[in-house]
Amino acid sequence: MDLLSEVLSLLETQGSGFAGLKAGSDWAIDFPAPDGIKFNAIVEGTCWLIVEGVEQPIRLEQGDCFLLSRKRTFSLRSDFSLPAVRAEEVYRHAAGGIAQCGTADAFFLIGGRFAFGDESGLLFDGLPPVAVVRHGSDQASVLSWALQRLAHELANPSPGHTIVVEHLGHIMLVQMLRLYLAQADNGAPGWLPAVFDARVGAAIQAIHTSPSRAWTVEDLARIAGVSRSTFALRFKQKAGMAPLEYVLRWRMQLAAQALTTGSATISSIAQQLGYDSDSAFSHAFKRVMKCSPRDYRERRATPFTS
Repeated sequence: MDLLSEVLSLLETQGSGFAGLKAGSDWAIDFPAPDGIKFNAIVEGTCWLIVEGVEQPIRLEQGDCFLLSRKRTFSLRSDFSLPAVRAEEVYRHAAGGIAQCGTADAFFLIGGRFAFGDESGLLFDGLPPVAVVRHGSDQASVLSWALQRLAHELANPSPGHTIVVEHLGHIMLVQMLRLYLAQADNGAPGWLPAVFDARVGAAIQAIHTSPSRAWTVEDLARIAGVSRSTFALRFKQKAGMAPLEYVLRWRMQLAAQALTTGSATISSIAQQLGYDSDSAFSHAFKRVMKCSPRDYRERRATPFTS
């Protein structure tokens, strides 16, 4: 299994939702910061997108798609100089998940939201707050198709719709990540540029293959085929963290999955990941996940509500 598929296989979709928006004439809507990853496709018309922390407004046209990967407020509007109404007021009267604003005859957007577990940070922490896929590209066609299928599944649930929605979410996510990789030329550190760097990626592959091994920077540098100092610097530049910090974080991703999906004891999970004592494992887990393994398991046993 390739590294991206392996990491995606750990992601658990905890919640999802679909909504549409029809607008026309002069309109402007302020949205609260979304929980999770938000995908959107412009089916008809044009608008401006303004995202908190992003300096310039983004012009969106029919067929464009965009992804919001951060919990930041954003606005959609026909003119970015207009005063805005709150999304809650617009969506309060939505029918069939479709809200209307203004004349509702010139613009149509469909969007999906997916909330993933704590393990998603490995993938998303290095992404930009907003990524746009322009119309006419293969990625935009796939995203638009997937969102329309998502709308159908959520509006007309039938046997198996839960797994279909989850897989549609992964399809959209993979397409956005592929696009990010193809366009990423600003040198921003993150898991994706690290994986696709030949030397750093070889070391990450080795870590994933043997997560319980007592890795040293020297071991990983040998696999990468460079000196210890060169490897440590390159890894930090690409991944945004030190090599052994990555080892720790990957182990905790695996631990989180084991705690959530299996019945193995905390001691056995610790041993499988190379820890000699429960206390050492618990300390490492708390550092990354901000809670104890026991608390994490109990919390994840509580049903998620969107």
